[in-house]
Amino acid sequence: MQPELEKIGIIAGGGRMPFLVARGIRDANGRPVIAALDGYASQRLPGECIADEDFAWVGLTRIGQWIKHFRRHGVTQVVMIGYVHKREMYHRWRLLKYIPDLRTALIWYCKVRRDKRDNSVLLATAEELAKEGITLVSDTLYAQQHVAAAGVLTRRQPSSSVAADMEFGWKIAKASAELDIGQAIAVKERDIIAVEAVEGTDAMIQRAGSLCKSGGWTMIKVARPNQDMRFDVPTIGPATVKNLVAAGCACLVVQADKTMIADMPQTLELADKLGLVIVGHNGK
Repeated sequence: MQPELEKIGIIAGGGRMPFLVARGIRDANGRPVIAALDGYASQRLPGECIADEDFAWVGLTRIGQWIKHFRRHGVTQVVMIGYVHKREMYHRWRLLKYIPDLRTALIWYCKVRRDKRDNSVLLATAEELAKEGITLVSDTLYAQQHVAAAGVLTRRQPSSSVAADMEFGWKIAKASAELDIGQAIAVKERDIIAVEAVEGTDAMIQRAGSLCKSGGWTMIKVARPNQDMRFDVPTIGPATVKNLVAAGCACLVVQADKTMIADMPQTLELADKLGLVIVGHNGK
């Protein structure tokens, strides 16, 4: 008789990383139990579970649903991974589209009433899960092979002008992240073209491309100071590379050891093919 596999929960948003974390859990002889955020997670994600009952669609603002699903399966450790668009929380019909349950309402209207920055909301969410004996753990625990290393990660090297922009923009990007404005900026010739805010990285990339039609700009994407690796870890992937190249970006700089690269071999191969430089900055 085979021993029962340890059940590890996943709160899954959009993108590739929920798939990679689920596979990492299985590779570690675990059993993924997935609470997939409806409207964000892929329709193909149920295939990553060993049994159908291990998967459930849940609402973004229905934390009680998440807890009920995990408790039903005896899950005590959970990974939060994948993207959501915070700008949707300011949609005109948000109260109809995202009707919160009591737990979520208490977080949104009481605990973070005076501070709705991402980190505050996520910390309050982690505390709510902990009340039910569910510990939020780092997604890197099951996806270490997807963490960016320091140094030039592509075959192509940055030009001297790009290297200068990278060093010029690094402290500015870190300051923006520290103020919780955004975690990415676009730079060219030591001038700031765009700063990410609530619109998200992809929208900022498109905006930077429209403002700098000559191309050749650099995007710097950083982690927050004292980044909590349990959630909202900066992530890039093949789609990021395609969007950057389409917008005329010459170089992408990410923070080493604090950034996830989904499908890393394919992402770096695509960057080489399209002529995009990717650098892992050591954060100093």
